[in-house]
Amino acid sequence: MSDEGIVEQPSKELMGLATYLYSPGKSGLRAREGVLNGRRVQYFKGKSALNALTKSEDGKAPRVPSREEAIEWVQELLDFQLIVRCDRNAGDSRQLSVNPMQNFEEDAYYAWLYEGSQLMVILGGIGVVAVVLAGVMFPLWPSVLRNGTWYLSMLALGLLGLLFATAIVRLIIYLVTMVAAPQGLWIFPNLFEDVGFFESFVPLYAWEVPKDARPAPGSATLTAAAATSASEPASDQKKTE
Repeated sequence: MSDEGIVEQPSKELMGLATYLYSPGKSGLRAREGVLNGRRVQYFKGKSALNALTKSEDGKAPRVPSREEAIEWVQELLDFQLIVRCDRNAGDSRQLSVNPMQNFEEDAYYAWLYEGSQLMVILGGIGVVAVVLAGVMFPLWPSVLRNGTWYLSMLALGLLGLLFATAIVRLIIYLVTMVAAPQGLWIFPNLFEDVGFFESFVPLYAWEVPKDARPAPGSATLTAAAATSASEPASDQKKTE
């Protein structure tokens, strides 16, 4: 039999290396986002891939012992079309085009064609099908499960309604205090901030800091200390004088 029709597949070791580089949490290879032939892709610099393969952390041996061997591995990624060499547009660095020379150079850019492990996609699909089937078969559930589901759904709706009510009340209080006082008062100022669940309800209230009194751009606009600083007696200043 002829071997002409047999297509060589990448080795498990090469696929493991591709998965390692594709995950920035493991390799530290930070990819940028670009557009290649109308498709959104992640791309990186060749030098960054070599550094990720040859670095050693916490006393562990590097993934690849030498830089020369790392170059060979990255070239294999090119040969099996797991990555593709590309050039950036001079006017827009997000726009990429395929370079006709598919060889490795440290200063060149490479876009991922490999999409990572499909295990999570498969598990997600199975989960969606399981949820749909469970919903369709809801009338066949035992009464205990159906009652428990109903109570849980009512609890979730109640919490959601409480959140909306809190948001409306805090907005009304803020608008009223903006008219009655020079500063607006926020109830639960961190309610919609990017913080933890318990931190969202701390502090209980805070006065809004005027723009000219903010310490720096990007810093928090609210502070509970403003509530106490506004009530300090003027006698403290006289004592210091």
